[in-house]
This record gives sequence, C-alpha cells and structure tokens, in this order.
Amino acid sequence: QVQLVESGGGLVQAGGSLRLSCAASKRTYTIGTIAWFRQAPGKEREFVAAIALNRGTTAYADSVQGRFTISRDNTKSTTFLQMNSLKPEETAVYYCAAKGPTGVATVHLAYEYWGRGTQVTVSY
Repeated sequence: QVQLVESGGGLVQAGGSLRLSCAASKRTYTIGTIAWFRQAPGKEREFVAAIALNRGTTAYADSVQGRFTISRDNTKSTTFLQMNSLKPEETAVYYCAAKGPTGVATVHLAYEYWGRGTQVTVSY
C-alpha cells in the first residue's frame, strides 16, 4: 500500500507563492506518476499538474500553465508543486495522487492512491 502525505499548504495573499510537498512511502517501481488535484467547496476535483517520475515528463492544467511547476527530488520519493501568482479562486484542498507506470493522466479516476490533502487559502 502506498501512502502519500502532503504538506506546505496555508494562507497566502493573492499574487503570493506556496510550495507543496508530497512524500510517498514507496519508490518508483510501484509508482509511475504523481499528480496534484484540487477541490474547492461545492466543486468537482480538478487536475492541476502531474509528473512521470522516471522520465520527468510533466503535464499542467491550462489554468496553471506558466505559474505552477511540478518537480521531484533525486530519490523520487518526494514531489513538489511550486505555485506562484496565486489567485483567490484557487483556494481549495490540494491532493497528491499516485498511479502505476502507465503514463501521465489528467483524470482523477486513473489514480489509485491519494493523500488526505492540504488546505490552500488565497486571500484578496
């Protein structure tokens, strides 16, 4: 069983930055892709970014392209989401998710393992 633990959420003013971390309990031979999703109250969970751990291939939602950067450390056990120029409408719980080595996916149903989420609040 893969366990994912998110950290780094908090309160930030509009235009500010936050860096989220996702620590995975197992190495990449069981995990091929790590992704970030977010869910605001009353809204569906939406894809933010994903990274294929071995090749480093990335994918981003159009809404965050150019502002958010997903990366992983050399051990590939921790994945990061650097979020710049944050907007109030991006207030949500941000979830880390993992799937096997079958390529990057942007739909939440493709992911088998989920963290508990970390709250990001962007104030005006």
